[in-house]
Amino acid sequence: MIRHQQIWAALDQIAEDHGLTPSGLARLAQLDPTTFNRSKRTTAQGKARWPSTESISKVLSVTDVSFREFSELVDGNGAGRIPVIGFAQAGNRGFFDDAGYPVGGSWEDITFPALHDPTAYGLRISGVSMAPVFRDGDLIIVSPASNIRPKDRVVVKTHEGEVMAKELVRRGALGVELKSLNPDFEDRFIPAEEIDWVARILWCSQ
Repeated sequence: MIRHQQIWAALDQIAEDHGLTPSGLARLAQLDPTTFNRSKRTTAQGKARWPSTESISKVLSVTDVSFREFSELVDGNGAGRIPVIGFAQAGNRGFFDDAGYPVGGSWEDITFPALHDPTAYGLRISGVSMAPVFRDGDLIIVSPASNIRPKDRVVVKTHEGEVMAKELVRRGALGVELKSLNPDFEDRFIPAEEIDWVARILWCSQ
């Protein structure tokens, strides 16, 4: 499991490598200058406060640090390997079991900070159907073991092999109601009998 200080140490290292203070790094990423201040890393009650995934993504973007490099900075011992395939491949047979867990030997492995779900995997986005939220080339991390709630972004696979990433509006006995991430594409309702699996999206590395 990743420790609180590992994430902050990685951000501090990125700042130092670019000749910046934590405040300078925040400004470079167009965040509030106090976002990464040491005083912001715990609450007044002493509880650990974690940086948001959005702030980390902005830092990686402006500093040209890859997610792989960030993972290695977090801590080699605190990072693991997760399987990754292209989004288009996900609809093919042989990549998932009946519950939506990755199987087979045709996956690429990447380093990723340790997750509570050891069955998490990555999908590389292709095309524009999920823009502007997920763009061509983005990596999304999917967790088949995570609970899913309305407004979560999810990946849905049908028995016919169609795979889509959308926002969950409602999930019931009759099926799932989905909101399109791209306004140029229609919202969808997928009947329960057509659904292979639904899994929550945890992270997007842009």
